[in-house]
This record gives sequence, C-alpha cells and structure tokens, in this order.
Amino acid sequence: MLLLGYSEGAKQEMIQRHFQAVQAGRFASKNFDFVPQALKAKLMLWTDVSYHDMEEIDKIQSIPDLESALCSVFRVDLPEPRRGVQLELYVQTVLFCRKCSFKKEQTSALLSIIKSIHEANVETPLNNIEQCFEYCKELLHCHSVRRPPFSINLFSSEEVNCIFKYIHNSYMRHYKLYKYIFTPQVKLDLSFTYSGIPDEDKPAVEDSSAPDAETVTGKEAEPKTDRFPETQETSITEGKEGAILGRITSSKSELKTLIEQEVREQMMLVSGQLDQRVKEIADQHTSALDSLQPNHKTKK
Repeated sequence: MLLLGYSEGAKQEMIQRHFQAVQAGRFASKNFDFVPQALKAKLMLWTDVSYHDMEEIDKIQSIPDLESALCSVFRVDLPEPRRGVQLELYVQTVLFCRKCSFKKEQTSALLSIIKSIHEANVETPLNNIEQCFEYCKELLHCHSVRRPPFSINLFSSEEVNCIFKYIHNSYMRHYKLYKYIFTPQVKLDLSFTYSGIPDEDKPAVEDSSAPDAETVTGKEAEPKTDRFPETQETSITEGKEGAILGRITSSKSELKTLIEQEVREQMMLVSGQLDQRVKEIADQHTSALDSLQPNHKTKK
C-alpha cells in the first residue's frame, strides 16, 4: 500500500475505506475468482441418482458398502479428509430418507438437493450463508409445489418441514466447518512503502563501513593534531551527523512499529466483527426455524 503525496486526513480515510471493503468482502480482482455466483433453483428429479442406482442403494445395508456405492454414483474423487466428509454427508442423507420412508424418487431428489447446497457453499471461501439458505428454501419449493414445468409436488408440506429441519441441523449448523474443509483459506497480506526511508540493507552497509572510516581518520589524525586541526573538526562533524542520522532512523523505525501495531489491531477488530455477524445470522436462522408451524401450507 503506497501512501505518498497524501495528507494525514486523506491517509486515514483511505485506510478506513480499505478495512471497510475487506469487511464487506469486496476485495475481488481479476485473478480472484471467489465471488459467490447467483443461484437459481431447478428440478432435480433423477439428476444425479438414477432409478437403477436407487434400486442398488436400497439393497445395501452396511455403511461401508453404502459409501462405496454412493462414491461410484456421485463420482467422488477427492483427497482425504474431503472424500470421507462428503461421503458421510450422502450416507446420512440416505439413512434419513430411510427413516422417513421416502420413495426412490424422493431420495434421489433429496440427494441432489444436498449436493447442490454443498456445492453452493464450497464454491467460495467468502461468507455466503444467506445465499445458501435462500437457495435451500427455493429448492424445497421447487419440489413441493405443483407448477409444471417449473416445480412438482414431490414432497408434502410435512415432509418439507422435516427435510428443512434436517438440513438446518445437519448441514447449516456446521456451515463454517464444511467451508473450512472444502475451500482454500484466504489471507490478507498488507505491505507498506514509506516515503523517504531507504532499504534496510543500505544503512547496515553504511554503519559497518562508518567505524572503519572513523578509525582510520582517528589513526591518521592522532599524530597530526598540531599540524592539521581541520582534520579533527571534520571528524567531530562526521560524528555529529552520524548521531543525527541514527536518531532519524530510530524515529522512522518507531513510526513503522506503530503503524504495524495499528494494522494488527484493525484486523483483529474486523475479524471479531465478522465472527459476530456470522453468529447473528445463525441465531436468525434458528429463530426462523423455531417459528415454523407444523401446519405449514405449500404455495399454490
């Protein structure tokens, strides 16, 4: 970050705007392809799991064999631990469908819905829980309201409430864990360039050579004190200039330390605000789930 030719007020304003942009997640560039995309719900009947696949899955009872079958159906080719986490997500969905006595087409559609929500979550390391939450509700509406060719009444209103609670408790509550495992970590690296401050290597070279020059000057000036008084004055002047340069360098180092400390405090503040925002959103979703009534009616 180069802050040259600006007043102190302008610098403070630019730094404040920068932190606000980071907090809002607006730091995408041409090479930063992590911005969440717009999500549009669509029908997912037999999209990923065919009728033949469901017949084979219904015959399997053991968890290892079920994981192997789902891995083949969804073509999961990920390194550990991502592979195990994703297969566990699909296995638990199948077990949930069996517990609710869902039909083959219902299980197939719900598996595709879970897969789509998961893909929407892990497509970006940025916070998109609100988009995923709305996408989940739209997908359930597409499969619970008869409005061909846009939606079908595959699930009843009671089944939709049951599915929504399952997705909220099994996936949305662990939203940040899934994102941590399946997305790359984003780190903000700030670098500052200070106007008028030389590189750190240059003062070291000058300081290492300065004592030699003073020693040589002292050795040459010592036997010639009476004859060449100008040499003594020159040595004293150079010593004063060296002391002044040392104080200036020390002041700049202190300024640099203060700026770095301020940046760290601001980043900790931003991180705390982001965590608080995620907590508030999770609380809102929990309240919305608790407010749902069993007599929920589907849209017509």
